[in-house]
Amino acid sequence: MYTQNRSQPAAPARYSVELRQVVKVYGEGPGAARVLDGVSLGFPRGTFTAVMGPSGSGKSTLLQCAAGLDQPTSGSVRIEGTELTTLGEPESSRLRRDRFGFIFQSYNLVPTLTVAQNVTLPMEFASRPIPKGAVREILARLGLEQYAQTRPAALSGGQQQRVAIARALLSAPAVIFADEPTGALDSRSAAEVLTLLREAVDSWGRTIVMVTHDPVAAAVADAVVFFADGQVADVVPHPSAAEVAAQMTRLTDGVAARGGAR
Repeated sequence: MYTQNRSQPAAPARYSVELRQVVKVYGEGPGAARVLDGVSLGFPRGTFTAVMGPSGSGKSTLLQCAAGLDQPTSGSVRIEGTELTTLGEPESSRLRRDRFGFIFQSYNLVPTLTVAQNVTLPMEFASRPIPKGAVREILARLGLEQYAQTRPAALSGGQQQRVAIARALLSAPAVIFADEPTGALDSRSAAEVLTLLREAVDSWGRTIVMVTHDPVAAAVADAVVFFADGQVADVVPHPSAAEVAAQMTRLTDGVAARGGAR
């Protein structure tokens, strides 16, 4: 399902996102930090993957490089077979706009716009036509239809995150990148958001890559990729929350024994 086999790279057609020998170094000379250390990893189409690791392990940098928000120092990043690292900024921006959806912990909603306006904003920026009835349909599926003309400040945190999910889904992206999407939510709202993300995979065929620190959130995924010291430490399919928590404890203890997170 996931690969770190360097001698026999997997066929790109299987993956929405594929990284091969990705290295990311910040800085130069003795003080340089090698945050990603030769990562080879594929995220299969139509799957939900959680990425976890101790602080400083490289998981957020992995997400940024995979999403084209940061450029690797070396290596290959492919999105549905398109090599991202060789694209110029205009082409890279267009690919992110057309093929990616993003969900963040802070929601990133525009407070002066209504729910419906927030949902359509990325497509309007891209001058992409919005199919008739698409906004109403997606708001209805996410339980937000009655809030279409409401501004974000009048919504709960869980409702605001649902707006962010609707915004990410409206353009039918190939991949949704989620960075701590439940980090600011209470347990009930978090469970609702995770259910919606799971449905986006199971019913709509989306690929989701989610960075999280929450074992309960990670357990909703098809697999959890564990990061430590800039490398993949383990990949566990369909783990329980208890198994995720135990693995995180082992990784954190291992990093501490080696002298602290990088």
